Amino acid sequence: MKKSVQFVLTLLLPVALLAHVNSPDVYFDGEAGPYHLLVTLRPPQVVPGVAQIQVRALSGGVNEVNILPLLMGVENSAPVADTAKRSSGDPQLFNGTLLIMARGSWKIQIEVNGEKGPGKVEVPLPAVSLSSQPMQHGLGALLALLGLTLAAGVVGIIVAAAREATLPSGEAAPGRSKSVRLSMAVAMVIVIAAVLFGNRWWGAEAKANARLNYQTPNMKPSLLAGSLLRLRLEPPSDPQPPRIFRRELPDRRTLEHLLPDHGHIMHLFIVSVPEMKGFWHLHPDQIQPGDFGANLPIMPEGQYKLFADIVYKNGFPETQVATVNLPAIAGEKMTGDDSGSFNFVPADRVAQLSDGYRMVWLRDEKPFRANQPYWFRFRVEDAGGKPADLDPYMGMAGHAVFISTDGSVFAHVHPAGSVAMAAVTLAEGRNADAGMAGMDHNIGSEASFPYGFPKPGEYRIFVQVKRAGKVETGEFVAKAE
Repeated sequence: MKKSVQFVLTLLLPVALLAHVNSPDVYFDGEAGPYHLLVTLRPPQVVPGVAQIQVRALSGGVNEVNILPLLMGVENSAPVADTAKRSSGDPQLFNGTLLIMARGSWKIQIEVNGEKGPGKVEVPLPAVSLSSQPMQHGLGALLALLGLTLAAGVVGIIVAAAREATLPSGEAAPGRSKSVRLSMAVAMVIVIAAVLFGNRWWGAEAKANARLNYQTPNMKPSLLAGSLLRLRLEPPSDPQPPRIFRRELPDRRTLEHLLPDHGHIMHLFIVSVPEMKGFWHLHPDQIQPGDFGANLPIMPEGQYKLFADIVYKNGFPETQVATVNLPAIAGEKMTGDDSGSFNFVPADRVAQLSDGYRMVWLRDEKPFRANQPYWFRFRVEDAGGKPADLDPYMGMAGHAVFISTDGSVFAHVHPAGSVAMAAVTLAEGRNADAGMAGMDHNIGSEASFPYGFPKPGEYRIFVQVKRAGKVETGEFVAKAE
């Protein structure tokens, strides 16, 4: 592979994504007043559409759970909250559905009533249309038949009116006169014109709706001066309103103002493929809106997947991706929150760290099921098995990345869940630019992450914690059925 001052990177086809790559469900572990909740939100595939809401009460005494959808950053004239139904087989589980009417950055307000009084929490929910649903063939045939019947009826009414409107009472209608045939021709022209206009209107609306579907952001990387990685983000699609019906879009986003998420404007994850032995978590500097730069560490020649997490001003999180080929990088030493390395050995239960320490995955023997929420718990121990004290890593006990072995699924997860912390801050009505305020997790020897695999397959889990001022990374193997 040619090595030069400016290396041309090979871009492959990006995969479909939302806030996380092919992992749209939202998992949240938090408190609603005195009640500890695990919340799972499944956004609709098409907007308008129905979101599935699941609330598990981890503390007792919960009698009622009410749910309400609100657009973030908008003065809402909110409807009455819906009551989630308690599961008959699991009294701690409450299920509900909510109609999401517009694309954009939403929050689900969850109100809990119980023995300890009321409690409330608001969980961010990004909602976009991922595709346009085609009409079912049977429904299309039925509508076509009804349309033909309606057209024939309209023609018949016009012809009958032209033939009989001027007849005296009791007089029989004449046969098809010239005026009747003319009326029939005019009626048919009117009906055909109406059908053509309706078809044109429907086509324009369908194209406009397709343009509103969430498009994969395709960032463009380039390597400068041997180790400087430049990332030019693709601006969010902001299509013009259709010519027939003009309307403002509720999900308009720009790269002019991105929110810091646990202290950084961008979180860049670099994973070597296909073996996934290399993993880096970097924080590029913003040069100008949509343009970022990061000094790469020492990296071997090879192919890498890039995942760049950002959060827009309205709280909408996004991951931009690229697949690149890099030469051997004689990079710089990582400092601050940047971390990662090469030659990781994926483990089933115990990953070896530096200085004889180890990271233990506290898991049972049950197989993982796709689309089910789980807690992924990890403990750091010394060589003798004694729990080690952890330092806060960017304000929390740890960070975890879940990625499928084929690279089609990617999720950056925190102890609070898969939500972007900047979006959580915004949903709570606090200043998201304030950074890490209010993110006070209890730091001990363990870090746990609520998440559910979106589809069956093999995955790698990269868990990052901080011990004695040093960021440690453990890699684990998982399989979902």
